[in-house]
Amino acid sequence: MSRIALTVPADHPAYEGHFPGAPVLPGAVLLDAAINAIETAEQRTGRPWRVPAVKFLGTVRPGEPLELQFHRLESGAIRFQLDSRGRAVADGTLSEP
Repeated sequence: MSRIALTVPADHPAYEGHFPGAPVLPGAVLLDAAINAIETAEQRTGRPWRVPAVKFLGTVRPGEPLELQFHRLESGAIRFQLDSRGRAVADGTLSEP
């Protein structure tokens, strides 16, 4: 299993409108950060992905540290989980078309 520390900058533009006064990171941005980190770790950037399953389990506030854990399944798909401060905030599976 691979582990990667991630940080989404506290001034990321997605926080501005999601939600004013109580900003949280949109799930799409969280998923994008996970995919980018996995691609970089596997040295396979710019490839298309299918997302057959993803669950957003908790909120991520500006500046919260994230830890990505992922591993390849026998099928070749990638199973991942994102945690923040010891709590799961997302998990899912990626596969290549």
